Amino acid sequence: MYEQIRKNKIKSFLLTLFFIVLVFLVVWAFEELTGWGKGGFALALIISLLSAVGSYYYSDRIVLAISKARPVTREEYPYLYHTVEGLALAAGLPTPRCYVIEDTAPNAFATGRNPQHAVICVTTGLLQKLNRLELEGVIAHEMAHIKNYDVLLQTVAVVMVGLVALLSDWMLRSFWWGGGRKRSRHQDKGGGNAGAILLVVALLLAILSPLIAQLIQLAISRRREFLADADGAMLTRYPAGLASALRKIAADPEPLEAANKATAHLYIVNPLKNVGGKMNKLFSTHPPVEERIAALEKMAFEKV
Repeated sequence: MYEQIRKNKIKSFLLTLFFIVLVFLVVWAFEELTGWGKGGFALALIISLLSAVGSYYYSDRIVLAISKARPVTREEYPYLYHTVEGLALAAGLPTPRCYVIEDTAPNAFATGRNPQHAVICVTTGLLQKLNRLELEGVIAHEMAHIKNYDVLLQTVAVVMVGLVALLSDWMLRSFWWGGGRKRSRHQDKGGGNAGAILLVVALLLAILSPLIAQLIQLAISRRREFLADADGAMLTRYPAGLASALRKIAADPEPLEAANKATAHLYIVNPLKNVGGKMNKLFSTHPPVEERIAALEKMAFEKV
């Protein structure tokens, strides 16, 4: 288990580092193509940060409203409350608030900017279709997301994607509006062919960087799911429970009506039924359930 957690943390760090390098390359391309210098980058950064701060502080309320989730009382679902309280105590976290979505499709997600403002939301279908050990595995997975500040990491990733997209758009607009002047300036600056090559590289980066940034964000999201699986299994000391829950949730044919593309990445299993294939895997917010189950079963075998 510890080895799986260590590998997942290293891969998450490397993906985040690659993301930061991409942002720096985009900044270079921005200055090369626009000639605005650091002032233009600062303006783009301020716009991205302002929008991100608003979404960061109010994202939990927005997500719960979109999902039509409601708070539940201890008397209504006592076992859910006891499970959340027990696992929060085991994880050393404040007890998250409990919400429920009236939907027969089994699924769950966690939200909130930090452990003090965390929410765990489950569907009524999850409570009806999972047994005690499976439900504990799902809640432990969501508790791991809270403990690992995955909502914060995803918010930072969204900021970076937004910043890259904004800079890319400004670069292309600026280039096409004043393309002749910029080409001559780069040729004078870079000495003919060298300047032209730099210009082409900057243009390619401007065109491709939003797609690359989006793919990195999705890769980070998939890697954090593996980490939450491993940490959740550590919390319950029973990987088979979560593996069985994932198998049931993925196999359930009922669509989750409250989910959409904006919230799908939050759920423990992607609630949107996608067509399989390598391209789908590349653009998916979640790793394949089969791979997650295999990793959990390997952890259970090694524990034995």
